[in-house]
Amino acid sequence: MRLFLIAFITIALFAQAPAPAGNAQNGRKLFESYGCYQCHGREAQGGLGTGPRLGPKPLPFVAVQKYLRQPTGQMPPYTAKVVSDKDVTDIYAFLQSVKQPPPVKDIPLLNN
Repeated sequence: MRLFLIAFITIALFAQAPAPAGNAQNGRKLFESYGCYQCHGREAQGGLGTGPRLGPKPLPFVAVQKYLRQPTGQMPPYTAKVVSDKDVTDIYAFLQSVKQPPPVKDIPLLNN
């Protein structure tokens, strides 16, 4: 029980830590060059039967970086040898920059 409590507090503290500053434009290029868009979509929106939605409002940076390095699902691992920490920071900045799509009611063509 004590170990669980320590782990919970550690995760909570990391979740509140601010993400390092990154370059969203470079992050978009890296998101495409590493092939992330193939499963997660060009705007990180995810898709049915593919990768989950990553933006807008991504998970905390530490959680994204940890999963990127040691995924538990079908995603291949992206070690620091493959994707540098700076590149992860830029990709995360891109995920933060993704805008929420407008509601369907605000898209006239979809209302017909």
